[in-house]
Amino acid sequence: MDLDMRRVRYFVAVAEESSFVRAASRLHMTQPALSRQIRALEEDLSVVLFQRDRQGTLLTRAGHQLLEDARPMLSMAQAVQQRVRMANREVNHFTIGFMPGVIVTPIVREFARTAPQLDIEVVHTSITDQVDFLLDGRVDVCYVRLPLPEGMFEVVPLFPEPRVVALSSAHPLAELKAVHVEDLRDMTLLQDPLDVPEWRGRVPRHPVMPLEDTGRFPVTIEECLEGVASGAGCYVMPAGMAGFYRRDDVAYLTLEGVAPRMVALAYTKHRTMPELHQFAELSRRMLGPGAD
Repeated sequence: MDLDMRRVRYFVAVAEESSFVRAASRLHMTQPALSRQIRALEEDLSVVLFQRDRQGTLLTRAGHQLLEDARPMLSMAQAVQQRVRMANREVNHFTIGFMPGVIVTPIVREFARTAPQLDIEVVHTSITDQVDFLLDGRVDVCYVRLPLPEGMFEVVPLFPEPRVVALSSAHPLAELKAVHVEDLRDMTLLQDPLDVPEWRGRVPRHPVMPLEDTGRFPVTIEECLEGVASGAGCYVMPAGMAGFYRRDDVAYLTLEGVAPRMVALAYTKHRTMPELHQFAELSRRMLGPGAD
């Protein structure tokens, strides 16, 4: 049986709210009606998705798996609708996502010259939302920093980008030009240590100010840099982003002993729009190995 996307969307709301009552309010429907839709989805899948007890509404193992798959699936369904509507317009629309530290103006200018039939738009993204922009169709193609989820995108590697560490300007090491990752062991890394596999130092047990939610790392780069400026720890980022986030109370040092981040171009798999391949080839020629 094919999945009912409407019921999947209801399921995600309940999973995110951990409550049928709050999810029903969010979806502007009654709680009994929502419960019936979730039961129907469970019957379709022949599984139990939620456990209900005094602690609230908890996901089962099957529920966790569905939630992991459902979010990108809903985003891609939204992207399909958007692209179909765009295709119905007389002028073809082509949206390019870019991030701080990756200069794309010459490429976009050259692409516009060779593809005059396109209405080209350039949209700012960040490391934290680059996948979302690709999945939900807000951009057709996006400059990204790897890694990306495997199996979902066509990826064109362009160039490796060294990384820097952000320290408070008041830190004793801030006067140096470079530092090795081992020299930072006594500091706290203000991000998920999976972002820096070489890290062997401390990570925060409690949220870094100004965050209030317990048990999570700072989400945005701006939040991380606030923690750095206050002396709470350090933050590792691609070198190209340092100039974009320049501030007097933060110093950026070249970080040795860590692998660079690969800058790449990405777009959703299985798309046949010929301009995607044209733009990818242009990016490879102007930014890839051997580019001027």
